[in-house]
Amino acid sequence: MRLTLHTDYALRTLIYLGIHTDRLTSIREVAQAYGISENHLIKIIHRLGQGGFVETIRGRNGGLRLGRPAAQILIGDVVRYTEEDMGLVACMQPPQPEGPNRRGGCILSDVCRLRGVLHEALGLFISVLDRYTLADVITDRERRLLDNPLPA
Repeated sequence: MRLTLHTDYALRTLIYLGIHTDRLTSIREVAQAYGISENHLIKIIHRLGQGGFVETIRGRNGGLRLGRPAAQILIGDVVRYTEEDMGLVACMQPPQPEGPNRRGGCILSDVCRLRGVLHEALGLFISVLDRYTLADVITDRERRLLDNPLPA
């Protein structure tokens, strides 16, 4: 399984905000810290805001901060929220209402044992992520590397 860049950047953003809880940060600051596109990050921040992971404050003295304490943000919740498709194979994706091959074109989809095994594996993957909070994954090394804000 491979997480999308959307989820990767969402997690990086949350880590950055989790390190800078003493102040508001800007999208530009986060983008510069990781060398990612501000335009792409705007969409990610918007989505994280909708999910309550990030609070955005508008205006002259506005900025970003975590929507709740890092110890209350489960990594699994972030991944579930930001990943649109958790299906490991086509037959695990939501069924399509039309067409003869509603489950990814596989004739075995209704009796396939492999799909069950993959579904179990995905569940275990997510259950591991659910054991960790944002606070758990912020290390001293990350804190040192990201603690010095870049000029906006």
